[in-house]
Amino acid sequence: MKQTLRYDQISCRLEVDGLPDVSAGHALDAVGILTGWRLQWAGRPELEGQREHLVALMEVVLPYARHLISGVGRRFGDADRPVSIAPKAEGSHRLSLRSSQGDQATLDLDLDDAELADLVRVLDQLRLDRRLALPLSVPSSRPLRGRDLIDRLPLHRRLAAPLGGLAALATAAGLVLLLPPPPAPTPSKGPAASSSASGSSSTPGIPSPPPSAPAP
Repeated sequence: MKQTLRYDQISCRLEVDGLPDVSAGHALDAVGILTGWRLQWAGRPELEGQREHLVALMEVVLPYARHLISGVGRRFGDADRPVSIAPKAEGSHRLSLRSSQGDQATLDLDLDDAELADLVRVLDQLRLDRRLALPLSVPSSRPLRGRDLIDRLPLHRRLAAPLGGLAALATAAGLVLLLPPPPAPTPSKGPAASSSASGSSSTPGIPSPPPSAPAP
């Protein structure tokens, strides 16, 4: 009843061994109990391990590839994790695998873009295979964080927008200062102003003389 799932690409081959879980009602060609896996490279050492090692490989490689496509190349996996991957140089990637046994040294593999693409393809084929009847705790695809999107832009491009806004504001303020001031308003000369002017011509405090009597 042993089943082997095989996924081939140009530079690598992934084989997963397992058994169907009859108690869960799995089909005979399904893999419900994973017993081991092997990753064969052309001209490189063969990798093998248990389920937790395969899950650790998928947890770092798949999100690393998604970020790399978006132009954000950063390290995935800490130094104390079984698997980690980080950009090494232009078009090169360092895949590090650490054994659970302390007497074995860390295995470092330098992959180019084509080999990384083949590795992502075989892992995706495994993850999407309907014959694999056991859940894999692989993180789901999520949008990139705003910090990641900002960090991938060069510094001069990040400062272009705020500096351009300050320059436009300073130019507008300078043009406003060059405009002439508006003319002062002239006083209106209406009836009220005429009456006030005639009333102010009489001398206050001196009574006006009585009118003279007419001659007989």
